[in-house]
Amino acid sequence: MIGILLLIPFFLIRFGLLFFLNKGAIKRAGHFAPLENNEKAAYWVYQSSNAAIVISLFFLELQVAPPVLFYAGAITYALGTMLLIAAVVSFAAPSENGMNKSGLYRLSRNPMYAAYFLYFMGCVLLTQSLLLLGFVLAFQISAHWIILAEERWCVRKFGSEYLEYIGRVRRYF
Repeated sequence: MIGILLLIPFFLIRFGLLFFLNKGAIKRAGHFAPLENNEKAAYWVYQSSNAAIVISLFFLELQVAPPVLFYAGAITYALGTMLLIAAVVSFAAPSENGMNKSGLYRLSRNPMYAAYFLYFMGCVLLTQSLLLLGFVLAFQISAHWIILAEERWCVRKFGSEYLEYIGRVRRYF
């Protein structure tokens, strides 16, 4: 099987489901907080690694041997898919002021980024590609810098409500 087929559920969930649940959420999901200093470079690494993940999967094949990596990949991929669905559903229903604190956002301030990482690690295990692993790690490390910018923006926008939220909910899981 061609690796690019692994991305079909990702695109259907990330864009199709999100659009179906809340058309305005697509715009919110594509919004990047104002970036400062190193965050600007991280943004370009984030976008480049995102593209590299997609492009590399056009050339990678699903590997079924050794079975332990295949099954680990299948489980990781399935968990990432389920987490992504739950994160998108939660993201599509923010409070009236625009802040997400319900659903998975009660457990993590960034469940969608966590879902991306799990999903893409499933792809890494299923294709057994070290190159894809490098792209996924670059994606995740740069995403952390994007998250820091988003948190700064949220503190400015939501003030003490967001600071209280930071105090009780972890950045990741």
